[in-house]
Amino acid sequence: MPKSLEEIWDEFGLKLKQFINRQVRDESVADDILQEVFLKIHSSLVNLKDEDKLESWLYQITRHTMIDHLRRQRKEQELPEEWEAGQNEHENEAIEKLAPSIKAMILMLPQKYKEALVLTEYQGLTHRQLADKLGISLTAAKSRVQRGRQKLKEMLLACCHFELDKRGKVIDYYPRCACCAKEGCKPEK
Repeated sequence: MPKSLEEIWDEFGLKLKQFINRQVRDESVADDILQEVFLKIHSSLVNLKDEDKLESWLYQITRHTMIDHLRRQRKEQELPEEWEAGQNEHENEAIEKLAPSIKAMILMLPQKYKEALVLTEYQGLTHRQLADKLGISLTAAKSRVQRGRQKLKEMLLACCHFELDKRGKVIDYYPRCACCAKEGCKPEK
C-alpha cells in the first residue's frame, strides 16, 4: 500500500528539514524550501512507481528544490560543487551498470558505425581526426558518428526502459530483456 503524504511527512519531514538546514543554514529559508518540497511531493506522488525508492526520490526532489531556490535567490552566484555532483550520482550509477552492455552493443553495430564510435567515444578522436584517419569528408565522419549513436540508442531503447530526470539525464533503467544483465550484452554470432 503506498504511503500517504501524512505518513511521508511523519517519517521524513524532520530528516529532510535537517538535510536542508545543513545546506542553507537559515531556518526561515529551510522552512520555505521544505514547504515547496512537500508541495512537489504531493503533486508527484502518484508518479512514484517503486515505493522501495521513496527515500532517494524524496532526497532528489529536496536537492533539486534547494538548487532551484538558490538559483532564484542568487542568480549571479555559482552553485556549490557538492550540489552539482549530487545531481549526477544516480545518472553515474545507471551508466556504470549499463557500460558493459553499451560496449557490447557497439560491437554489434555495422563496421563503419562501430569504428566511428570506438574512435570518437573511446579513443577520444575529434570528428576532424576521424575524417582524416578514415580518409572521408568531415561531413561523412560526423554523419557516421551520429548514425552510429542513433543505432545504439535504438538498440538500448529496445532492450531497456529508462527513467530520466527533468533534464533528460538517465537516473535509472529497467531491463526489458536479458541483454542488460550484469555481464552485459552478448553479441550474436
